[in-house]
Amino acid sequence: MPVLLVAFGAFQWGLSGGLASILMDAGWSPQVVTFWRVVVGLLCMGAWVLWRVASGVRREFGWRLVAWSSLAGFGVAGNLVYYFLSISAGSVAVAITLMYTAPVMVYLVSFLLRTERPTIGSGLVILATMVGIVLMTGVYTGSSPRLTAFAVTSGLLSAASYALFIFAFKSAGQHGSTPAALSVAFTASVIALAPLLDWAEVARVPASPDAWLFLLFGLMGAGLSFFCYFTGLRGVLPSTAAVTAMVEPATATLFGVLLLGQLLRPTEAMGVAVILIAVTWLNVQRQLAQRRRRLEQEA
Repeated sequence: MPVLLVAFGAFQWGLSGGLASILMDAGWSPQVVTFWRVVVGLLCMGAWVLWRVASGVRREFGWRLVAWSSLAGFGVAGNLVYYFLSISAGSVAVAITLMYTAPVMVYLVSFLLRTERPTIGSGLVILATMVGIVLMTGVYTGSSPRLTAFAVTSGLLSAASYALFIFAFKSAGQHGSTPAALSVAFTASVIALAPLLDWAEVARVPASPDAWLFLLFGLMGAGLSFFCYFTGLRGVLPSTAAVTAMVEPATATLFGVLLLGQLLRPTEAMGVAVILIAVTWLNVQRQLAQRRRRLEQEA
């Protein structure tokens, strides 16, 4: 169940990526789209916290929960901001490819912290995932995207921010409830995004014809997806969550094909298949290993 929740959260992120594309095509800036995504998530989690308090729950916000959740929120904001900077300085293909080096970073940190031991299987999963991303984005093609130093640096910082919020959310989950942790994280994200916004554009959203799409985008991209991801993260290793989240780019690609009429080349389809197979194989192997350990302990 934890793995399924992580996968469902990533699946919703992929769908919300398609919605974000629709909103940006309508003329909204990436910063404003990101801001409203986080704000809707904050409103959902804030309402949940108020309901819990009214029901008699106390002491929701210990200092450890606030510290780890704030760090996760800055990681979420950094992931999105650096991702868009990488796109502006290079291309979408470069930005996506670099951002999804995050599983490699998560594995390396897990090995350094000795929470996991490196295995041939985990190394092959990392390799397969990276190959799938490269095939899907077409970064290898002859019409080479602009690989500027700023684009590469921003893309890697986006991946580092991704890894940061995975580890921070994992730690926050040990010190409090899901709505409390996410409300703090979304508040930190809003604070981090505030200096980057055109507030006149932000103010136009509620009265615009696209307001309902912003609401759907926020509910799917932050409110429900982060709840599923955070809840699932409590029961899986950070590296498992990082690789399972590779469902997101595959979902975003399929969204473009099925709903936006974008064509999928054979190599792109192959990339989607490689990602999904790698994720499935990793999680099946993890479940079998856990079952073997339980049987050994019972014996």
